[in-house]
Amino acid sequence: MIITLKRGAKQKEISAVSDKIKSLGYKPHVSRGKDVTIIGMIGEYAEKYKDAFEAMDAVEHISEIQKPYKLASREFKKSNTVIKVSRGVEIGAKKIHVIAGPCAIESRDLMFNTAKIVKDAGATILRGGAFKPRSSPYAFQGLGEKGLKYIEAAGRKYHMPVISEAMSVEQVELLSKYCDIIQIGARNIQNYDLLKAAGKQKKPVLLKRGMATTVKELLLSAEYILSQGNYDVMLCERGIRTFEDSTRFTMDLNAIPVLKKLSHLPIVLDPSHGIGIREHVGTMAKACVAVGADALILEVHPRPQEALSDGPQSLLPEQFSALMNELDAVAKAVGREIL
Repeated sequence: MIITLKRGAKQKEISAVSDKIKSLGYKPHVSRGKDVTIIGMIGEYAEKYKDAFEAMDAVEHISEIQKPYKLASREFKKSNTVIKVSRGVEIGAKKIHVIAGPCAIESRDLMFNTAKIVKDAGATILRGGAFKPRSSPYAFQGLGEKGLKYIEAAGRKYHMPVISEAMSVEQVELLSKYCDIIQIGARNIQNYDLLKAAGKQKKPVLLKRGMATTVKELLLSAEYILSQGNYDVMLCERGIRTFEDSTRFTMDLNAIPVLKKLSHLPIVLDPSHGIGIREHVGTMAKACVAVGADALILEVHPRPQEALSDGPQSLLPEQFSALMNELDAVAKAVGREIL
């Protein structure tokens, strides 16, 4: 249930409500707005304690959350969440951020060269996979911690936050040492131990929708992270698997307005995976901005024909640079900005 405190509630009053929630065996989830503070008491049978909280002087009113994803819902938080990453980057505000870089970290030179390319074009966050979940066990699996050192150093040199993917519980702690954002990939969206581990650390999490995952299931997976106390979660639409085989996946743009209505969490779109064909990535990227993306994640490679992963969908440097200007024009048309 949601406990809304009276306008201007003091820290002492907030603590008193939180302590009472803890004494009943629940975990308080505090969301502080400009004037109003709300506290979520999430768990089975929480509603039976409603009368006990209504008697407290600091409490304005109490309401029940109808959705199964409690903390991710608009019922819990009406205003959009804005996530402060690092180096001045905020996701969910007016500016639409572009996350760009190679699919996989292949070498130190590639990481640094691509970082300069995307930074010069206007990207604000650097991506690169150190651990790669591949369909074939014989495909390139990533450089591991060595790759994380490369991307961390490139991000430091070019003053960009960095993001990479964790595939196991053990990797979460390792990535949190090097990265500003931890990605949970589509194949791990219902790896609940991994989600809980991501929720227990403090870095923002980008959660990718699975290729056969419903919107409700995406939000319930986000709930696993939120329930552990990490409220900095971004939802990522990256295409779903349908009967259509002319593209790699089907980019579900329908999901964006639905998610915006159901949840307060920022939404990232991944047109590179969503369509999987280089010449069409730019068109889909512009559509993503128009439909309400808070950030885009794009794959860029200086020599995609030599890429060890996802070369066919990776943009060439000149394509990416031209696209950034086009994206900014679309962003301005919908009251946002990129460059």
